[in-house]
Amino acid sequence: MFAPRCGVFRSFSAHSQPSAMAKYWLMKAEPDSRIVKGKDVKFSVDDFEACGTTSWEGVRNHEAKNIMRDQMKIGDKVLFYHSNCKTPGIAALAEVSKEAFPDYTANDATHPYYDPKSSSRDPKSEPTWWMVELQFKSRLKHFVSLAMLRSITSVTSVDDLAQFSADSEDGQHQLSYLSPTDLKALGDMPLLNRGRLSVQSVNEGAWIAINKLAEKGGWSEQSKSKPAKVSARSAKLTGPAKPKKTTKREAPSDAGAKGEKDDETCDKPDADPPSTALRRSKRRKP
Repeated sequence: MFAPRCGVFRSFSAHSQPSAMAKYWLMKAEPDSRIVKGKDVKFSVDDFEACGTTSWEGVRNHEAKNIMRDQMKIGDKVLFYHSNCKTPGIAALAEVSKEAFPDYTANDATHPYYDPKSSSRDPKSEPTWWMVELQFKSRLKHFVSLAMLRSITSVTSVDDLAQFSADSEDGQHQLSYLSPTDLKALGDMPLLNRGRLSVQSVNEGAWIAINKLAEKGGWSEQSKSKPAKVSARSAKLTGPAKPKKTTKREAPSDAGAKGEKDDETCDKPDADPPSTALRRSKRRKP
């Protein structure tokens, strides 16, 4: 985001208690420099850690905005994701520290996320765009790349994970800690199926599996672009692999006037799916 309101970590007030049943989300940001209206809108894990707490302005997609406004609660857990970069993936953990409030940047003509349609609305009407506040929690011990997630979820058996594992002295591949349940939960992530949205839900199983990967690591560098080989046993059980259905690339919806960059293509080995309204995908420290 551009010029986030960075602040120190704060305690919750009596009126902003964490929800009893936290939900899980993935939120994208661009770590590489990109100039919009003469300002650098990058926001990397380094920037986030330095800020500690930041507002998540600039979302200009209604589905993503609705998630923040209607579903995200104090205490919800967040996967902080590097997007629109050479190696997209999950870099850190965060937490929702303030629920949705109006995104003032939409009405600031000098701001990279300015939206003229929003600013022309009746000031008394409900704001078009909303944002939440996030608190940085920790970096991941092992960066969990998109390419690696695609590789390990392309197999049909946990036995096939050995081809992506780093060498192990005990003869057991280092990804053996992942269970079939973990693989299914990861494979069901919107990131791997409908990855364009900049604010996405994450199922609890995927959250647990991502944290396992982040803590234990164990995959080889080759897994970044190595296609999965299906074991004879798995092939016998599942039959020949079916070709994946391809769909026409959607145009970004409601991108607003914030100079949204939409160049994440699936043609590159480590590339993200094109991201819709990657708001916060841009930011910088003041």
